[in-house]
Amino acid sequence: MTGQRTLVAGIGNIFLGDDGFGSAVARELAAYDLPDGVEIADIGIRGVHLGYQLLDGYDTLVLVDALQRGESPGTVTTLRTHLAAHLPDDDSSAPVDPHAMGPDAVLALLARLTASAGAAVDTVYVVGCEPASLDDGIGLSPAVEAAIPLAAAAVIGLLNAEESTCTR
Repeated sequence: MTGQRTLVAGIGNIFLGDDGFGSAVARELAAYDLPDGVEIADIGIRGVHLGYQLLDGYDTLVLVDALQRGESPGTVTTLRTHLAAHLPDDDSSAPVDPHAMGPDAVLALLARLTASAGAAVDTVYVVGCEPASLDDGIGLSPAVEAAIPLAAAAVIGLLNAEESTCTR
C-alpha cells in the first residue's frame, strides 16, 4: 500500500466482554513497525469520530471488531467491502446508539458521513472475531483472547499485500 494512507481502526465496547476485541487488537498492533502511511487507532465506541477522521483522506480502512457470523468463538474472518455498498436505500437517518454499533452499523454510518462530505475510502476490510459473550463485563473470553495474534497477523497480511516492511 505504498504511497497510500491506511487507517486500522479497532472498534467495540470494552465494557461488553468480547466486544472489546477490536481495541485489544489495536493495542497489539501498536507493537509492530508498520509501513509509512499506516495509522492504528483504538476507536472503541467512537464511530462518529471515526467517520470524521476518514474525512482526512484515507485510501484504505481496516476495521477490527467482534463479528457475529455463527462460527465457533475465536474464529477470525476477513471481509472486503466498499462503503458505498452500505449506504441506506432511502434518505432516512436511523438513530445511532454509539454503545451498540456492530460492524454493519459502523459501515453504514461511515458511508453516510463520507458520502455527504464527498470523501471516499477506496478499500474497506473488516477483520472480525466470533465472540463467545457480549454480556456486561470487562475482559475477553479465552477463545477471543487467543485470537488477538491471529487477527493482528491478518491485518499485517493485508498491509503486506503490497508492502513488505511490517515487522515486529
